[in-house]
Amino acid sequence: MTLQLDGRSLTISDACSIARALTADVTLAPAAYQQMNASRALVDRLAAGDAPIYAVNTGVGLLADVRIPSGDLERLQRNVIRSHCAGVGEPLAREVVRAMMLIRANVLAMGFSGIRPLVAERICALVNRGVTPVVPSQGSVGASGDLAPLAHMAMVLMGEGEADFEGSTMPGADALRRAGIEPLTLAAKEGISLINGTQAMLAIGCLELDAAQVLIDSADVVCAMTLDALRGTPRAFDERIHAARPHPGQLESAARLRRLLEGSEIRQSHIGCRRVQDAYSLRCAPQVHGAVRDTVSAAAAVFAIELNSATDNPLVFDGEILSGGNFHGEPLAFQLDFLAVALTALSGISERRVDRLVNPALNEQLPPFLAGNPGLESGLMMAQVTAASLVAENRVLAYPASTGSITTSGNKEDFVSMGMTSAVKLQRVVRNTRAAMAIETLAAARALDLLAPLKSSPAIEEMRGRIRQVSPPLEGDRPNYRDIAALDVLIAGGALRG
Repeated sequence: MTLQLDGRSLTISDACSIARALTADVTLAPAAYQQMNASRALVDRLAAGDAPIYAVNTGVGLLADVRIPSGDLERLQRNVIRSHCAGVGEPLAREVVRAMMLIRANVLAMGFSGIRPLVAERICALVNRGVTPVVPSQGSVGASGDLAPLAHMAMVLMGEGEADFEGSTMPGADALRRAGIEPLTLAAKEGISLINGTQAMLAIGCLELDAAQVLIDSADVVCAMTLDALRGTPRAFDERIHAARPHPGQLESAARLRRLLEGSEIRQSHIGCRRVQDAYSLRCAPQVHGAVRDTVSAAAAVFAIELNSATDNPLVFDGEILSGGNFHGEPLAFQLDFLAVALTALSGISERRVDRLVNPALNEQLPPFLAGNPGLESGLMMAQVTAASLVAENRVLAYPASTGSITTSGNKEDFVSMGMTSAVKLQRVVRNTRAAMAIETLAAARALDLLAPLKSSPAIEEMRGRIRQVSPPLEGDRPNYRDIAALDVLIAGGALRG
């Protein structure tokens, strides 16, 4: 994939595509060079002067009042990177680190950081040639940005730290040498400009947002399968009902459910039944799914702004350097927490539909637990138990991290966002939600099988055909974990978006 960075037009789709690619062709736009060279000239001039400039000729954090001699300015930048490499835990996934690097290069390309274009070029070189710094997942409090994760990235630029290259983990210096990239010697301000920002939490946010968009579309499809299998009514999805409460997501989910169920033989077989209305997990799906849709849309709007925002500190404007707080992750932390809450609800309503499919007291005369020979066979009894366990875990993970500031840096950084914690939690919520939805997919497809020879709508039958390519019809009890895993992959790939 070819991409030019100008600091103003990077999209979530771009970030996800580059992140998932093995290599890329990312360059700086001509305008970026002009912007960066102009601000760098000012930094060079002020760094040589007598006035204190934060992190240029002073220490950082609580040590901001310590003046650094001119002969030590490059050493200061190296020390900033080395000292901030204090992360712990499992490394971030390759695609997260690639997205993080891409977004950071784009932010620097805006020209507000006062660094040489060479620095952003070297970050692009890592992305282009498939060098992925090893970045621990824990250690960021989300202000002054994602300091530890970005420092571990910057270490590799300097020819230190560790990186993955061509399938092996090795010292950063070896990875650069094998990729043909020169180690970077940092000049004044460049160390602090590499690490002050929200790019680690934003990288996770963009990738998980993309996954969440797939999940919410797939949820409509799977819900439609479940409703038809339970011989429910689509009347609750009537356009007039939703026009009377016109939340955008609700309108969209209701319209999708109407389309998905159109032409069902199963529906026609019980058109005259006496049931007045279905349970909430079926009847209120547009309201619940729609609220998740709207939460995803709100997060997408915030992430789109952040992709092209200057999150460094200090920033260079019109001949002066200003110290501020654009590195603070609160806007992202809130959205990451909101997404976790919304997806927890999505997994919860999915699990309730699974229970309705397998529970003999609720499943409209389908066999208990959808077993072929109940008693001798347990059917999907334990699949529902697994779904319940996933929802229970999501409920714990949905507790917001953004409300839990802990003071750092000698009380200079006394209110932080904890956005990276929100991001890492969200990753697990997305995985759990997709697995719970895979279980509903397994159960709904099985229930539809049991209604043969009646068929569902053409749209649902097409989806069921895709399901059966990876998960054959149940014939007696079998280990279900393989089916669940295969359906998880199917959903993640977007095959059930409808």
